Amino acid sequence: MPKNTEIERKFLVLSEDYKKLATTHIDICQGYICKQPGRTVRVRVAGEKAYLTIKTPAGEGSFSRFEWEKEITLDDAKALMSICMPGMIEKTRWIVPAAEKGLKWEVDEFHGRLAGLTLAEIELESESQVFTKAPFLGEEVTGDPRYYNANM
Repeated sequence: MPKNTEIERKFLVLSEDYKKLATTHIDICQGYICKQPGRTVRVRVAGEKAYLTIKTPAGEGSFSRFEWEKEITLDDAKALMSICMPGMIEKTRWIVPAAEKGLKWEVDEFHGRLAGLTLAEIELESESQVFTKAPFLGEEVTGDPRYYNANM
């Protein structure tokens, strides 16, 4: 996979069975400094670490998109959160090993205004990489803008 390329598939989650399979979980709070067609700039606090991320949308018919992410200090993240657009996202991310060695499901259980929504994604090395769909997954929503965190 080229540097700064993210290839992921995203699915709705049908049950909480993933919690029994998870190896760890972490609480995340994130906000968007900029979200417009063509790019998003996100600040995220995940546990005791913080990140600034820039993403572009996937190309037509593609799962690949540009992603640049750098770790920043918690103080910087808190300062940047103060200038984020309305609509902060709070979620718990559960890490579930996938059937294929080296792959993992990131299951996001949303809280607050998005409570009741749970999404899972898997990051791949190529768009053609084969993976086994976990039994707790429902409909694939890859590419559906309603399920982009920046649109929620």
